[in-house]
Amino acid sequence: MQYVVTGGAGFIGSYLVESLSLAGHELTVIDDLSTGRLENIGSVSANPRVRFVQGTVLDLALLLEEFRGMDGVFHQAAFVSVPGSIQHPLQNHEVTLTGTLNVLLAARDMGVKKVVHASSAAVYGNLPGIPKSEDMPVEPLSPYAVAKYAGEQYCRVLGLLYDLPTVSLRYFNVYGARQDPRSDYAAVIPRFIANLRAGKPPVIYGDGTQTRDFVYVRDVVRANILAMETGAEGVYNIGSGKETSVNELGAILMKLLGYRGEPVHTDGMPGEVRHSVADISRARSLLGWEPAFSLEAGLSDTLASLE
Repeated sequence: MQYVVTGGAGFIGSYLVESLSLAGHELTVIDDLSTGRLENIGSVSANPRVRFVQGTVLDLALLLEEFRGMDGVFHQAAFVSVPGSIQHPLQNHEVTLTGTLNVLLAARDMGVKKVVHASSAAVYGNLPGIPKSEDMPVEPLSPYAVAKYAGEQYCRVLGLLYDLPTVSLRYFNVYGARQDPRSDYAAVIPRFIANLRAGKPPVIYGDGTQTRDFVYVRDVVRANILAMETGAEGVYNIGSGKETSVNELGAILMKLLGYRGEPVHTDGMPGEVRHSVADISRARSLLGWEPAFSLEAGLSDTLASLE
């Protein structure tokens, strides 16, 4: 098959590119390298079936050119941070929402057969009730979450209007070896790992009782491929289905890395969701997907990849 991966030099996109490449597909990788890195796709750089195009999803003319003749698009490109979206709401809107609309319009015009869109569990916000299921109300608490939810709606409506099959995958807390701990907006796991490997304590925002659903990046990649290759359409939660507190996460990583100190607590983050865990029954029944990695196994694999 011939696929495009937008944001394909980023964290999740690069793992997706590797997996699709190993399966023998022809790939066009589009990334503006604002947060993605060419080293993330270095393992496929010599593969003649993989083309890299430095460009942005804001360039509709580029997308029209590159989508011609493609079977499917994996749309991973987005503004990557909840805190960053609060500081830069206009940039977040342009990259995440205008970019998604451009991808859908280019896919429609070039006859692409399917679009798989990366959404986020952030759309659920702090409304009561866990686990979070796809038929629950949403309450976005950040510009990032607003743009992701609006992107889902564009996928739904344009899919109906233009006979363009779409899937939106609501990622919960994805982790793996290529997350950048140096970013001002780094996710909790790469920050914890960076500190612990340097012999420093993990820094926990708030009291650490907030909970998350941590899902390993290789499981997320498999969900994307199943979403493309099956007849599935609509919205799906992609998580582990298990609730873990930030304090529990810190304890697991301290054990794995042999750190004997105590974590440090600091002020909480604005716009932070308090509790989050996925109901993944819809993905199980309609995608045939469920996670293969436990949290400890995924963290161990992540740490081995960093050595």
